[in-house]
Amino acid sequence: MSLLTVQAKINAPLNKVWEYWTREEHVVNWNFAVSEWHCPKATNNLVVGGEFHYTMAAKDNSMSFDFWGTYQKIETLKSIDIILGDGRVMQVNFEEVENTTLITEQFEPEKQNPEDRQQAGWQMILDNFKQYVEKH
Repeated sequence: MSLLTVQAKINAPLNKVWEYWTREEHVVNWNFAVSEWHCPKATNNLVVGGEFHYTMAAKDNSMSFDFWGTYQKIETLKSIDIILGDGRVMQVNFEEVENTTLITEQFEPEKQNPEDRQQAGWQMILDNFKQYVEKH
């Protein structure tokens, strides 16, 4: 199984990056790839066996879907292992690098879209996360 990888170096301390990644009130502000989309609702039960549900929606109401997963392993301030709703694996790693935080996401690609398009979309969401954290 080959995993796709996206990364961002965020100019913020590790504990802030973790909080903004995991808290619902922050997720709704960054969890979308392009400005025509948004994340109007997010729920997150950050415990092993718990689920997150993020509504991904076009602002013109033409389309929306529930992006969700179940937590398999959580190492606070280090890593999160997830099984996505469609059965794919995902891992998020958080690493303090000098005065920044390196966040790395690895995920199993789905079959409907080309891998380069998936990687680009996930990178855009991660870049959006970086901008949000650094701005607030």
